[in-house]
Amino acid sequence: MEQIRAGDALLIVDVQKDFCPGGALPVPEGDGVVPVINRIVRAFPAVVATQDWHPEGHISFASRHAGKKPFEVVGIGGTQQVLWPDHCVAGTGGADFQPALETRAVRFVLRKGTDREVDSYSAFRDNDRRRTTGLASLLREIGTERIYVSGLATDVCVRATALDGRDAGFQVIVLEDACRGVDVPPGNLKKALHEMKDRGMRILRTDALQI
Repeated sequence: MEQIRAGDALLIVDVQKDFCPGGALPVPEGDGVVPVINRIVRAFPAVVATQDWHPEGHISFASRHAGKKPFEVVGIGGTQQVLWPDHCVAGTGGADFQPALETRAVRFVLRKGTDREVDSYSAFRDNDRRRTTGLASLLREIGTERIYVSGLATDVCVRATALDGRDAGFQVIVLEDACRGVDVPPGNLKKALHEMKDRGMRILRTDALQI
């Protein structure tokens, strides 16, 4: 069994209404992470939850780009940007946490993607790699050494967060059953899991945790 210890933190990535069934950009079975996270969240000494928090007209929205449709890919400032339906607009209901998510144990909420001109999949830095969110400094300040990553979606924001967490010097464990992927194109989810393993991260199920 995996014992949770001082210096551990749980990251809950983007478990928001727009990423769950009925939302603007639903991850298949995205709300399935909620009971899994709720079962484990109080076992962690520190919990950080992230929210996509986009201004209207965000660079990642297909509606911002004339003649473009959701899920097309364009080059912006030297990076490849997938264009999404408008989602998680700051202050709207779609940006709220999924209502059944247990948030009382959340110690910090970090909002990302707040710059209209750059996207931010990772909880640690913007996609153009020029600016951090401050999460690494926060985690170090509270004594975190090891992070467990959960949330949405495995092959997008969870993947980016896990990889950047590893680059920032943290031990990283991805809780596979507390995440859901989009798997677009098909095989992308499997590729993301292999990439995280190859970078030295562990992939674990929550039933291996000593709660």
